[in-house]
Amino acid sequence: MPKMKTKKTLAKRVKRTGTGKLKRGHNYTSHMAAHKTHKQKVHLRKSTLVSKSDMKRIKHLIQD
Repeated sequence: MPKMKTKKTLAKRVKRTGTGKLKRGHNYTSHMAAHKTHKQKVHLRKSTLVSKSDMKRIKHLIQD
C-alpha cells in the first residue's frame, strides 16, 4: 500500500508550536471587512490554536 500524502493546502495553513499543538489563523478577516468593528478586526489578526476535537483529524491529514 502506498504512503499517504500530506494535504498541502492544510499544511500551509497550520503550524506546529514548540509544545506540539497546532496553530492556525482566524477566518472572516477580509470579506466584508468594512462592516466589522475595529475591535473584531484586531482580534481576528491574532492566531489561535486548533480545537482539541479537530486535532486527531488534522494531524492525520498533515502526517505529523
